[in-house]
Amino acid sequence: MLQILFSKGSPQLIKRLQIFTSLHIVNRAQKGYFSRVVIEPAYKPALVERNKHVEAKLVTGDENSPKFSLLLPPPNVTGELHLGHALTCTLQDALVRWKTKQGCKTLWTPGMDHAGIATQVVVEKKLYKEKKLSRHDLGREHFLREIWQWKEEKGRSIKENLMKLGTCMDWDHEYFTMDDRQTSAVKEAFVRLFEKDLIYRDKALINWSCTLESAISDIEVENVEIDGPTAVEVPGYKNKIMFGRMADIAYKVHNSDEEIVISTTRPETLLGDVAVAVNTNDARYAHLANETTMLWHPIRQESIPLIFDSSVDPEFGTGAVKITPAHDRNDYDVAKRHKLPLVEVINSRGIIMENHGPFAGLPRYDARNKMMDYLTNQSLIRGIKPHSMVLPICSRSKDVVEFLLMPQWFIRCTEMAHRAKKSVEDGELRIIPDNFEKDWFRWLDNCHDWCISRQLWWGHRIPAFEVKSKNAVSWIAARSTEEACRKAKEIFGSGDFEISQDTDVLDTWFSSSLLPFSALGWPECTKGCQRYYPLNLMETGHDIIFFWVARMIMLGQELTGQLPFREILLHSIICDEHGRKMSKSLGNVIKPEHIIKGITLDNLIEETKLAHQHGLLSDAELKRSIVSQRKAYPHGIPECGTDALRFTLCSTNVKNYSLNFNIQECHSNKLFFNKIWQATRYTLMCKEKFDTNGKSLDKRNLLEFDRWILSKLGNTIVSFKNAMDEYNFHLAAAAWKTFFYNNLCDVYLETTKVHMKAETQQIARNQCAVLQHCLSIGLNHLEVFTPFIATELLSHLPSPETKFHESEWIDRDLESTIEQLLEICQSIRQAKNEHNPPIARKHNPVVHIYSKSDQLRELIQRQLSCVQQLTLSNGVQLYDDERSFDGRKMTAKSTASHLCSFGLTTNLSEELKQSAPESGEISGHTKKMRKLESELEKLVNTVSREGYKKFASEEVQKKHLEKINNLRLQIENMRKMDVRSVV
Repeated sequence: MLQILFSKGSPQLIKRLQIFTSLHIVNRAQKGYFSRVVIEPAYKPALVERNKHVEAKLVTGDENSPKFSLLLPPPNVTGELHLGHALTCTLQDALVRWKTKQGCKTLWTPGMDHAGIATQVVVEKKLYKEKKLSRHDLGREHFLREIWQWKEEKGRSIKENLMKLGTCMDWDHEYFTMDDRQTSAVKEAFVRLFEKDLIYRDKALINWSCTLESAISDIEVENVEIDGPTAVEVPGYKNKIMFGRMADIAYKVHNSDEEIVISTTRPETLLGDVAVAVNTNDARYAHLANETTMLWHPIRQESIPLIFDSSVDPEFGTGAVKITPAHDRNDYDVAKRHKLPLVEVINSRGIIMENHGPFAGLPRYDARNKMMDYLTNQSLIRGIKPHSMVLPICSRSKDVVEFLLMPQWFIRCTEMAHRAKKSVEDGELRIIPDNFEKDWFRWLDNCHDWCISRQLWWGHRIPAFEVKSKNAVSWIAARSTEEACRKAKEIFGSGDFEISQDTDVLDTWFSSSLLPFSALGWPECTKGCQRYYPLNLMETGHDIIFFWVARMIMLGQELTGQLPFREILLHSIICDEHGRKMSKSLGNVIKPEHIIKGITLDNLIEETKLAHQHGLLSDAELKRSIVSQRKAYPHGIPECGTDALRFTLCSTNVKNYSLNFNIQECHSNKLFFNKIWQATRYTLMCKEKFDTNGKSLDKRNLLEFDRWILSKLGNTIVSFKNAMDEYNFHLAAAAWKTFFYNNLCDVYLETTKVHMKAETQQIARNQCAVLQHCLSIGLNHLEVFTPFIATELLSHLPSPETKFHESEWIDRDLESTIEQLLEICQSIRQAKNEHNPPIARKHNPVVHIYSKSDQLRELIQRQLSCVQQLTLSNGVQLYDDERSFDGRKMTAKSTASHLCSFGLTTNLSEELKQSAPESGEISGHTKKMRKLESELEKLVNTVSREGYKKFASEEVQKKHLEKINNLRLQIENMRKMDVRSVV
């Protein structure tokens, strides 16, 4: 602890010291000298967290210690950290700090993801907003230079914010998914998988964004539910496009007067219809069930077959559906079964392709309108009706996703998926919580080949080369152009050939799926790989269990021959306090720094407007955000501090599907830390007064409450350890909150005030040592959640003289005994508060207690001074005779249990007497009676239920019976009391 002593006071120097430190300097009676420095009168997060390097590398075990390795799921370099990142960082930091305290050699590897599509989109938006330029205007080289500049700026900001969260990451091992080491690993992985025939190139149906002109992954597709006709903004169109309508269109049966009516929400794809399908068992079309039934395509002017397939839903529309295999996944499968041709309609830019007559060259939704006009003129429209549907939207470009046939690179996943599934079935891989196992199995059972190519400029360029020689074309994979040429010569000899690298880049998930081993130096056999691979745990959000976690398992097993980690901890998705997922579209996103530092509503809105100016928010998102902010934070966001944010995130069960974040809870935790701060301040003042240096704990010299709080400390440590072992962070956090708030501050610290005086100096010294011990050990454990305040307060507290062995101090009988006393004190305080008017200490209340139990009465007698302190009363009178107690007129009477009754006497002023309740009002005594009666009724109903005696254990039945009897006795005692007896 910093101490400052001046022989002569300098007010200016003192003022400067107060500004630049988090310490409070006390001028002792202006005598020209100062006492030792004590901490500030109140907890101030900004002062405590300023310039505190708690994020520095922890001192971990030696090379022979157990290892614990963890990887930070890399934040995207698309912007600033959000609360999801804060949750991940906090949970992982708590684990690393705890494992370090257990003596493990830890490695927590940080890094950032280049986020191919997301980063390219955000930089394109910014570029167009600020300079009215597209990436095509700049060219590939200059555009990539813009992105690298963006990465440097945002990467620096993200790293700073990660450090401000108090994380203890190993920054010496930091990676970026496009640095030289990761690029080398990506090339190596691709080549190895290609040579194993696990990577192949094919023209297949994939998700496509016409705005990005790129394939996108399933995670980048938002399925938006539309209930009836809805106008939607689509990039590239001035007017909104109407969705949620179904058109019934007639197909004429060839050489017949019959027609079959199909229903579609996408008339523009009619150009690509190659058949009409009905269910095999649909009686309505049974008479047409032969191989020669053909229908006339009204636009292409050719025949297409009527086919029968069991996959068709006879309840959908007319039971007849159009088959457009080049633009629909289900239709694609049907076409393969029936060996139908593929007719492509829409190109990569969303334009109708050539060879489609008057519709060629039209944007797809302009073609839709023209198609409806054409069909109307041909008298083929049989109706248009509202229809609920799901519209696939690209989360990056907000464009409507098309399903197009495009040449792409794929990874064969069947065998790898089977291996990943079996690892969970055999118990080699543990998923926490285990309710996600069924999702794991379902996805892996239906795992289709993975499209890994993207038509972008930003990302890992695919290390595949096209080789052309005369009429032959071949693809090879190589780590460099030189290697590609050598391989080409082996295939084509020394003849002439042309070789060119694919211009596509790899899906971002490919490079990030290698991270458990590539971040440690793979494919080189580095010391890090040998020591820390496989990782002990993968901790991340459950929303990417398939897109990232499953693929890490698949590629890890394939490329390294072992699981990349043995446990998967999946945490909640952070939502706002109303349970809505945080997103820009809802305008409910909160930045961690807003919670840490606080922000006014005006500044919050100004930040949002700035994001809009940079092209990061659309006009609609800006409007929604401002409306949402005004409603949710009319007075802004109060300063809470990093520790309060971290503790709040850990206080909710993160194994739940979602976590509803409430800023008010965060602010309440800041007040909780002030409670610990004040307890430490009190302890330091007592320490200075009674000099407890070198004071060790000896049970023989401690009072009951001293031993009780140390027993509570021991139990809290046990609960904390068990909770951390099972990743129940909320139980671990709750254990320490209960200890500090309810046990130490509200009870034990208050009892020490009885003895903190010169005449009981020996007891005071013992209790001061106990306070120091509880604070030091408690803060040392709490530090895994709250590193800033723990580090600050521990710097002022001496380390315990001896190691605290919790098992030696736990005394459950003593805890049970003291709990009886605390229940009485709680009942008395509650009666004081519920009395009308409330009885405060200044009204000189005296507590009168009668106990039917000799043992309880002896306990109260021993602790009379503590009871007086804990009940904030001016005296306690104990009775051993019920008639003497009942005969005493009191301001209020009630019971604390079936064995204990109490009353209060006080001198109320005339004003307070006049404000006493009318006879019709319900007193606190009556409220308590009703509560006890309700509790008794519920318990009686429970034991009366059918099957109770059959399924409830004998021990449980015995406890319930005892509880019922005690409640009945307590209610009977309360009924005997004269509730309205006033002195």
